[in-house]
Amino acid sequence: MINATKKWIFLKISSAILIPLMLWFIINFIKIYDKEYINVVDFFANSFSKFLFIIFIINAYFFSALSITEIFEDYIKNNKIKNVANKLLYASAVVIPLITIILIPNL
Repeated sequence: MINATKKWIFLKISSAILIPLMLWFIINFIKIYDKEYINVVDFFANSFSKFLFIIFIINAYFFSALSITEIFEDYIKNNKIKNVANKLLYASAVVIPLITIILIPNL
């Protein structure tokens, strides 16, 4: 299978997963927006909320990294710059969710 086809399929799958997770997060964010700090900590102390939030963050970064690489492919002509930009993007798409996964369970 061609790499472009794989990217397209992964984009479609991750966007389909991202929609219900985004709705779940928005609804819960509205519920805890005006609450005290302890209520927010209680929300993230719930195992189900913690799990869904971690899946949401991982999927959101995966989706954004795939989307941004397509932009790099279209607008950056120099292959060296494109490769460096893609590697930095992939590194940040791994590091930032990892930091989130490490910090959220400690709440």
